[in-house]
Amino acid sequence: MRIKYIASSILLAYSLEAWAIDLQPNDIVAPLPGRHSVAISYLNTENGTLYKNGTVVKSKPFASPDIDGQAALMRLSTTYTIGDLPAASYIQIPYGTIKPAGSLSAYPSGTGVGDTAFMTAIWPYSDRNARRYFGIAGYVIAPTGSYNNQQLFNMGENRWKADLQMGYQQPITNNIDGMIAVDTMWFSTNNQCAALCFSATNTSLNQKPLTTTQLGPIYKIDETYTLGASYFYVAGGATTIGNAYQNNTANTQRYLLSAVAHYPIGRITLQYGRDMEIKNGFFESRRLAIRYQKAF
Repeated sequence: MRIKYIASSILLAYSLEAWAIDLQPNDIVAPLPGRHSVAISYLNTENGTLYKNGTVVKSKPFASPDIDGQAALMRLSTTYTIGDLPAASYIQIPYGTIKPAGSLSAYPSGTGVGDTAFMTAIWPYSDRNARRYFGIAGYVIAPTGSYNNQQLFNMGENRWKADLQMGYQQPITNNIDGMIAVDTMWFSTNNQCAALCFSATNTSLNQKPLTTTQLGPIYKIDETYTLGASYFYVAGGATTIGNAYQNNTANTQRYLLSAVAHYPIGRITLQYGRDMEIKNGFFESRRLAIRYQKAF
């Protein structure tokens, strides 16, 4: 097995999917203008078994890998109108740690600030009475995070990312809405890929676009509580190290369950998810998230 394949699998399986652009229940609902909010989130993930083209990797040091990730994220949001169309923007900054354990315990942890994300969304179609919404969002993720080219695990990726997302939501029954969203992410080149590319000197890491489709129901129990369930399919994202194509296209299926409570003190969201099937990379066996959002 080529060791460089393992490096690119770490990037594909952990960095991208741990920070994927997952929509929260009712994120596709057009916001009212003139509102501002701050959100603080805690995210915990655990990745285990490594797969290569659908086959479990059992060679050392990947016989029993364990990659634990923890991050705190702060997001500042504002809503407004562009012409007469609803719009929103946010900036998000993470801080966290990626800790390898098990058969990967010899590698040092990566701790520090993550890459900063900027988002702007606009709703070309919004019908509150019919509960039908269509929104388009653009994301830019800047390489502001902690990155050491001599370290395998880093919070930052040392490259720019851009993403275009479209989402639609409409009622299924009186209390249940259905949502679907598709986004594609593009990547710039990381020209300082040494440890991650298992190279003694810096080489280039390139990645093909990665497309994510997410869909599922949103159940409004009452004015306080809402439940959501999302299915995700992630495809693409194969990497090239130097001139060597890694043949590690993602074909990942996963799910995410959400419980949202709207209290006078703010909105609290609890989430749990995991991978269902994976072709390349480390299998995510746990994803836990707690979010608190307060308007001001």
